[in-house]
Amino acid sequence: MNNEITLKELTSVDEMLETFQLLKILYPDFTTTRYKELLEEITPHNYKQLAAYDNDRIVGVSGFWIATKIWSGKYLEMDNVIIERDYRSKGIGDQFVKFLKEKATDENCNMMACDVYTDNFKAHKFYMNQGFIPRGFHFINVMNEDLDFGVKD
Repeated sequence: MNNEITLKELTSVDEMLETFQLLKILYPDFTTTRYKELLEEITPHNYKQLAAYDNDRIVGVSGFWIATKIWSGKYLEMDNVIIERDYRSKGIGDQFVKFLKEKATDENCNMMACDVYTDNFKAHKFYMNQGFIPRGFHFINVMNEDLDFGVKD
C-alpha cells in the first residue's frame, strides 16, 4: 500500500468499467454486462466517477453527478462510495469529499447530497463529520419485485 493515493475523474464508460470489481463489493451478483448497460444509460445525464488509485490499482470509487431540483437548485450528489476494505479509514473518503466539494463549488452548486442506508451508522458518522446533515428520508416504492432493494415486507 502506497501512502500516496491519487484521484482521477472518470468520464467515459470504458474508464468506469475498470471500477467493476469495487462495485461487486456492494453488489456481489452484478455482471459487467449490466454495469455497462447502466453506465451507458446514465453517463449522458452527467454521471461521472471519482476513482482513488494506489499506483495503477483502483482502490476506491464514488459515482457523482450534478443536477437541479426545485427545492435545492443546483446540487452535486455522491453515489455508491466504495473503498476496498484494506484502504478504509485511511483518508480516502476525506479526499473524495474534499475533491467533490471543490467541484460543487466550482460548478456553483447550492449543496451536496448522498444517500446512506439507515443501518450504516459508520457512514452516518463519517458524513456528519464532513459537514453533511440528515435532512429527510429517501422513500422507495419497489416496482420490480425481482430486484432486491433490501426491502422486507
